[in-house]
Parts: sequence; structure tokens; C-alpha cells
Amino acid sequence: MEWYEQEVREMEQRRRVSPPPAGLVLFYGSSSIRMWESLEEDFRDVGVLNMAFGGSTLAACVWFFERLVVPCRPRSIICYAGDNDLGDGRMPEDVVVSFRNLLAKVDTHFPQIPFSMLSIKPSPSRWHLSDRIRFINEAIKREMQGRDNRYFIDIHAAMLGSDGQPDNSLFLEDGLHVSQKGYQVWKELLLDRSGEIF
Repeated sequence: MEWYEQEVREMEQRRRVSPPPAGLVLFYGSSSIRMWESLEEDFRDVGVLNMAFGGSTLAACVWFFERLVVPCRPRSIICYAGDNDLGDGRMPEDVVVSFRNLLAKVDTHFPQIPFSMLSIKPSPSRWHLSDRIRFINEAIKREMQGRDNRYFIDIHAAMLGSDGQPDNSLFLEDGLHVSQKGYQVWKELLLDRSGEIF
């Protein structure tokens, strides 16, 4: 996890210098969250904190949970991660294990607050991994079903066109990261569940 250490230390330093208030909705995960530049404006009536870090895998989200999430004392956690694990060559079963480990961390530290996991998005540049992505998404959905305050948010289906292929307008030119239009899709999906997840 040394690859992430510098950015994580910088985030910790910023938190020490300017501590965020407790009780915010904490967004956690990879650059798909970190690069959401309009996040605070999109949820200005909610009160949010972006604690995502670039290139994060689900495994890294587990590793840094006590350092990045626990001290912030959020009222809700929303997470996106998983596709970087596949990009690094991990098998889908290993990614599901990492998710279970993350869920265990949440259950240990925050058993009563909402925790929402966004599905892995259908990035055009990783469409060749679509079967693995669907496997992971279905597994995460099953893990969350029937559990109090645990929610699966399906962004995958909402980012496909009528032909069942990724909607390129929802992604940047790199075919991996989310465009502003794509973030508006995410925003609407989350606001539709605001009574549960916030």
C-alpha cells in the first residue's frame, strides 16, 4: 500500500489543520469519487466530505479505513471502488473478498449509520472486463440485501445506452473516468435514495 501513502498522509495533514465537522456524509473510494469536482455543490443541502484517493482499490479502502474514515465521524458513508482492482489483474472473487472486508470494517466502527456501495461502472476502456464487473456487482448486491442501513446503488445500468453498451457521453475521453454528465446521473440516483442513504 506504499503507493498510496503520500496522498493519504497529505489528506491526514489537511484534516489536522482544518478538521471537518462530525456528522457529514463521507464519500470514500477511488478517483471516480476524488475527481467529482461538483460534489459539494451537487449535495449542498446534505453536507458532504470527499475522502477518496487516486487509484484506490477496494483492498486499499480496507487498509486505510481507520486512518481516513473513522476519525471523521460521518453520519453516512458512500463508497465507490473495485474497478482498479480488476485493472490491477485481481480476480473477481478476490475483489468480492475485499468488499466483505470493507463491510466488516463498517459494521465494526459504524454499525448504525447508512453505508452505500455504488456498483462498478461500465467504463468503455474496461468493457472487456464486463463479465467480471457484473459478477462483482451481483455479489455485492447479494451481500447488502436484507441488511439494515446497507444499500447497493446500481450506477452500472444507468450508464449504459439503449444498445446495452457504455454511454460514451457519461465518460471522459480516456474511457475510464466519469464526465460531468455522468456525475449528474450519479447525483440523481443518490438523491432518489436520499431518505435512506443520507
